[in-house]
Amino acid sequence: MKRTPPGSSPEDLGQQALFDPEDAAPATPPAPPGGAFRDSSRARRMLDVRQVYAEPAALASPRGRQILARLPDVPVTEVAGHWRIPSLHGNDGNVSRWARVKTETLVLGVKQTLTTRPNGRSADWIAPGPSNGCAMACAYCYVPRRKGYANPITLFTNIEAIVAHVRRHVHGQGPKREPNQCDPQAWVYDIGENGDCSVDALVCDNTADLVAAFRRLPTAKASFATKFVNPDLLALDPQGRTRVRFSVMPEPDSRLLDIRTSPVTDRIAAAADFLDAGYEVHFNLSPVVLRPGWQRDWADLLVHMDDVLPGRVKEQAAAEIIMLTHNQQLHEVNLGWHPRAEDLLWQPAAQETKRSENGALNVRYARQVKHDALVRLRGLIAAHAPWLRIRYAF
Repeated sequence: MKRTPPGSSPEDLGQQALFDPEDAAPATPPAPPGGAFRDSSRARRMLDVRQVYAEPAALASPRGRQILARLPDVPVTEVAGHWRIPSLHGNDGNVSRWARVKTETLVLGVKQTLTTRPNGRSADWIAPGPSNGCAMACAYCYVPRRKGYANPITLFTNIEAIVAHVRRHVHGQGPKREPNQCDPQAWVYDIGENGDCSVDALVCDNTADLVAAFRRLPTAKASFATKFVNPDLLALDPQGRTRVRFSVMPEPDSRLLDIRTSPVTDRIAAAADFLDAGYEVHFNLSPVVLRPGWQRDWADLLVHMDDVLPGRVKEQAAAEIIMLTHNQQLHEVNLGWHPRAEDLLWQPAAQETKRSENGALNVRYARQVKHDALVRLRGLIAAHAPWLRIRYAF
């Protein structure tokens, strides 16, 4: 694979950042007058669809028709399956357009296998997600590792079947019998493992449908992590049955690795708005990337959180610590569009190989390196944000 010249950045490659440094805005951007945020110019900077690939069944579904009604002039190419599209996933020329493909391409599919599997870390259960892929371009994201040379959003249009499956599973569990680190009372279902529900909501109502479903499930709670502040979600009335986990990291890391996301300061500042709108609000300290100065910058971030978050957010907040895991295949892809990120992510001297549950060969920090870093980070939390309860560290 051809490597981009050293010093190149996504902006150098013509991939405009979603938020420019001078693009100051409130933490939760207001909706445009008379309309939803998803119709705003800022939302279009995130997702400006110019090409749709779709399975025939997705095109024929009510959700598929709803999505296409909002994209009346966008060309649609029918494909046999959403997972392998030769011109998209099989085209190595897409690597240099990695973020542009995410901005301009949308895939519609039908999720064939509906399974809920146990987790026990972030959630009790991983529900079948309403999407796979994302319009953001975080350099460390695990989702594209098996998808080849492009990773735009794939939306699953059979949302009624997904919601019905989740309802059956929740009812089958009955009440939670004893508390655990996921939640003391409710069964927690992660609904966004392979996508970002906040970004999905720019395109369709899959996220709204899932939030509404959990509102009527008193023994369960939805959960999803996000790096995008979408104020349209404030109107969904979750009534405490959905947990939003804002992912945060030090600003120097975010500027390099969190391409096209909302600024970390905006994610933190939005926490109070989401809490007041009826969400439970937690944080993901994720990923923790080890490099010179990492402890100082994490301390600065924790001090900032302590300074700006109101007491009502702190009283109910909890966090997950997720150390960086990387992957050889993604490393090679990143070298083609954002090699500067790999200066931080690919550190063979400090990493060891690990085979994941799906058989992929990943790299993670060596056991002792990871242990020592977690001890130091827990110490920083105790010193600067003692209110932040750690649910788990991985």
